[in-house]
Amino acid sequence: MESGNIENQARVDEIVACLSKGGVVLLPTDTVYGLAVKPEFDKSIDRLFAFKRRPRTVNLPIMVTSAADLEPLGFHISESAQRLLQSPLIPGSLTLALGFHSEFRPPWLASRYEAAVRIPDDKRLLAVLQKTGPLLVTSANVHSAETPDNVREILSQLDGTPDLHIDGGTLKTTASTLVNCRLNPPVIERIGVVPESEVLKYLS
Repeated sequence: MESGNIENQARVDEIVACLSKGGVVLLPTDTVYGLAVKPEFDKSIDRLFAFKRRPRTVNLPIMVTSAADLEPLGFHISESAQRLLQSPLIPGSLTLALGFHSEFRPPWLASRYEAAVRIPDDKRLLAVLQKTGPLLVTSANVHSAETPDNVREILSQLDGTPDLHIDGGTLKTTASTLVNCRLNPPVIERIGVVPESEVLKYLS
């Protein structure tokens, strides 16, 4: 195994170990830097909200490895969502807001009527997700502020220190594009990395 692969696997194991103990991890994604926690750790979620000064009424997005992870979480996959999930835009910088078709969902989703979900196009993050299962991952910024492009600035702004931070260098500061597929017709609620014109190709 090449030294780069060994180092990357070591970081994956380090991230997984921290998350599995209830830690909050600052890590690079394929868009902006993110803060990640496992959803079954309530105290970790509380800390993440506090770091960002994020209102508890603003739910945290979810990351998964593939579309196959969505049904066990109780999500309803609408026709528009199915088109986007099967498009070249996913995995990637496209987040889908989905509703639920069933009451049979994890307790951490029991109070939600919809949730934002993304499948990232990042090998290391996908490797982490393969081991942890779904994660709550939100941009690493103070609520309503732009996400800094580097770890040093992020750490200086957060109200607290994550248990682990992974420095991925300077990243772009544009978030993913968000499409609400719970609505019919679907609504593009945030224009980000993926242009509106690209999304509309798979919704028309």
